[in-house]
Parts: sequence; structure tokens; C-alpha cells
Amino acid sequence: MLSSFILKKEHPAPYWNPYVCGIGLGLVLLLTFLVMGRGIGASGAMTSVVASGVNSVAESHAQANDFYKGYLGDGTVSPLKDWLVFEVLGVLIGGFISGILAGRTKVKVEKGSSISTKTRFFFAFTGGIIMAFGTKLARGCTSGQALTGGALMNVGSWIFMISLFAGAYAMAWFVRRLWI
Repeated sequence: MLSSFILKKEHPAPYWNPYVCGIGLGLVLLLTFLVMGRGIGASGAMTSVVASGVNSVAESHAQANDFYKGYLGDGTVSPLKDWLVFEVLGVLIGGFISGILAGRTKVKVEKGSSISTKTRFFFAFTGGIIMAFGTKLARGCTSGQALTGGALMNVGSWIFMISLFAGAYAMAWFVRRLWI
């Protein structure tokens, strides 16, 4: 019975209005400024977890590396003390619960009819690597740069967002054939 509830319902709930969602996201951003004193972002959580993992496996390497050391402090700080880790966990858990309640959860690989599942995984993995590299180059992810930086009217964040949309638009024609 639980498995039939978790899997996709016959008539899933309709999608929310994007304007309502945008206002909700803006209110969440405002709330993080009021409660935490800074905006939202996701890439810092991953960096904190990776730095802590490297420190537990190769402490001398992590302490000698300025990049890792910036996230470790004296080396005794757990990534669970970073509120961004809980933000990302909340997004994952909240998204899953929302999908269950709306009847939109399904174990499936979303892909076009012209590519195989293996090719879809390859492109998804490659795109993820490119996005991770871009996140480090831009010094923040889409949520940190576009939402938080954009709300603060940072010029670099606006350039990032314009570049992100321009790049996505430019690549859409090439990627389109994989989905049709």
C-alpha cells in the first residue's frame, strides 16, 4: 500500500503557479537573511562536506591545502555545523515529500526517444561536472549567485545570470535533438 502511495498517482496534482513559487522563493531568501544573516546557496554545503571528508582521510594534505583549510578552520569543525548542509538536506527531503504528496514520484530515467539510458547518464554526469567546475569558477552556484547575489544587486551575479541564460539558450539547439 505504501509503495502505491509513493509511486505516481493516476491523476497527479497540478503544478503550482510559477509566480506564486517565485514569491515563495523570495520570501525564503528574505527569511534566510533575517534568521541567518546571509542568503541561500548550495555549493558551499558540498564544499564543506568534501573538505571534511578529505580531512578525515588525509589530514596532512587537507591542512596543507589553503582551499580545504579555509573550510576546515582548525580541523575539528564538523560539516554538520554548517547550516548550508541542512539547507541542502531540507531541499532534498522537502522535494521528495512534495513529489509524494503531489503524486509525481516515479522511478524512471527521463530521456528523449533518440538516445539510450546509458547516453543520458553520460550527458547528465558530464553536465554535472561542467556545472561543478563553473560553480567554482563563478565562486557560487545558481542559488548563491543568481538569487542571493542578484537580490543584493551584485554586478558579478547579474553578469553570471545573464551568461547562464545566454549559454543555455545557445546550447538548446544542440541538445534539443537528444530530446526529440
